Amino acid sequence: MIRPIITLALSVYDRHIPFFDGTVAIKDGDLKVLAVGEANSLRDGGKRHHRMLIDQEFDACEVSLSSYIMARSQGLPFTAIPVFPRRLFSQSHVWVDNGSSIGAPKDLIGRKIGVITFQTTLSVQAKGDLQSEYGVPWRDVHWHVAAEEPIEFAAPQGLVLYRIPAGKKLADMLESREIDALITPRPPIGTKGTAKFRRLFADSRGEERRYFHSHGFFPIMHVIALKEDSAALYPWMPAALSEAFYQAQDICQSYYADPNWTMLAWTRQLFEEEQKSLAGNLWPIGLLGNRNNLDRFLEYMVDQGLLSKKPRLEELFPPAFADS
Repeated sequence: MIRPIITLALSVYDRHIPFFDGTVAIKDGDLKVLAVGEANSLRDGGKRHHRMLIDQEFDACEVSLSSYIMARSQGLPFTAIPVFPRRLFSQSHVWVDNGSSIGAPKDLIGRKIGVITFQTTLSVQAKGDLQSEYGVPWRDVHWHVAAEEPIEFAAPQGLVLYRIPAGKKLADMLESREIDALITPRPPIGTKGTAKFRRLFADSRGEERRYFHSHGFFPIMHVIALKEDSAALYPWMPAALSEAFYQAQDICQSYYADPNWTMLAWTRQLFEEEQKSLAGNLWPIGLLGNRNNLDRFLEYMVDQGLLSKKPRLEELFPPAFADS
């Protein structure tokens, strides 16, 4: 009997190395694991989220949590397993110019903030956190977006999104003071490199530690989405992939026993310090360990007009994962 080939598109993270080196596998099929990023790339083509959610190119794929939820709520043919391979706190990723007078979150009220898109998961998380944690209503900010929204939505009343001109970069706009702040997962690079910019939160790690101890989770950014046709054709696939991610996570944890596994001089010390500072499982798989995170994020999405109503978690994942 010919074994089916399951295409799986992922970013290259430490927790995904066991997929790329073949350490993990699935029982009833063969994985074809593709290293595909989100940024445009001559090497891998990039645009992973669009290639999955619009072009339906892969059987399974790492995608933006917010865009997956929007696609699912609009009846597009996708499901997902409760595996969340990318997580970020928002506080480290709000950037301002070094010479800016902005020194506290409330200084952002009435200002111009750049984001990749309004629905990018980090954008949603940061907008929600700025409003709920720091008293900065997202409606009181002028949002400048760099790209087309992956999934169309009806903008809530009063929201004006400014699409930046083609060929311009948000980092350059921040450097020239055309925008006042920028939310981005990677340090912005202007004409003078990264030295021109600083984080809004001077002690971002302290803020993120406080957030973690207050809410109990490391915020989800991405989820593993599956084409519904593939999941229907291979009903064993969701459980098999979930188990493979469990195995890969365990293997990844073992890497850090070697103090020289990364290029960082103090890899093992940093690993131990983080375990003490952020006690608990930062990367839970399944719904039970992620329910509070997902519930809060869905509330952010509804408030920001990306969803008309809050779906139940059971509507976003197959029934077999209800008690996972």
